[in-house]
Amino acid sequence: MSLVQDLLILVAAFGAGAVNAVAGGGSLISFPALLAVGLPPVAANVTNSIAVWPGYAGSVIPYRTHILEQKERAKRISWLAVAGAVLGTIVLLEAPPHVFKILVPYLIFAATTLLAIQKQMLSFFTRTTVTHPRASKLSLNGGIFLASVYGSYFGAGLGIMLLSILASFLHDDLQKLNGLKTLLSLIIATVGSVIYSIFAPVSWTAVAIMAVSSLLGGYLGAGIARKLSPGKLKISVITFGYIIGLIILLNG
Repeated sequence: MSLVQDLLILVAAFGAGAVNAVAGGGSLISFPALLAVGLPPVAANVTNSIAVWPGYAGSVIPYRTHILEQKERAKRISWLAVAGAVLGTIVLLEAPPHVFKILVPYLIFAATTLLAIQKQMLSFFTRTTVTHPRASKLSLNGGIFLASVYGSYFGAGLGIMLLSILASFLHDDLQKLNGLKTLLSLIIATVGSVIYSIFAPVSWTAVAIMAVSSLLGGYLGAGIARKLSPGKLKISVITFGYIIGLIILLNG
């Protein structure tokens, strides 16, 4: 990559780290940047997945107390995240690359929509009353498994999806559920990163630039981003996501 391309992904990763710290949806910035510098869709996707891994690792630390308080629950459902993540990586790597290329704009639209309706989803699911324990357990397990498949296949909006599923079927303190979400997200990201680092066409130069830059963005950029209105920042990311999805769709 050229110096200009390196600078582009550096800035994009910094912005993604800052946006993730405030509003979420950072991959809607970093993934299109990798496409813009010429990486094929699958390579851009796996590179982005590995590059954002430090962010998932860092997000678990503040929730370690909440996670330890529910370690038995975490153990019971973590294997679903592992199994789903493995399947997601297999689907991405074994399917013809043009299939993922076709799906990219729709995946971006889906992730952007998840971000757009995040509050409404969470409000709806936390009001949901589950009356059949067995059905609740099956729905929880199935939801986590499918979300994990999606998380390792593409990943943008995964946290929103997981938290909505957990809030729907586990009636508990939202902070505890958010801690569980961060753990599951880390597991999914770790499984995907390990498999992709061995079998996928990863751009390690981009990973090195983005990993450091996104960490700095989360730490330093969040201070800047917090001076902005979180609502306006979220609207900006959503608008950007829909525009990028539309551009990729029209140019596909």
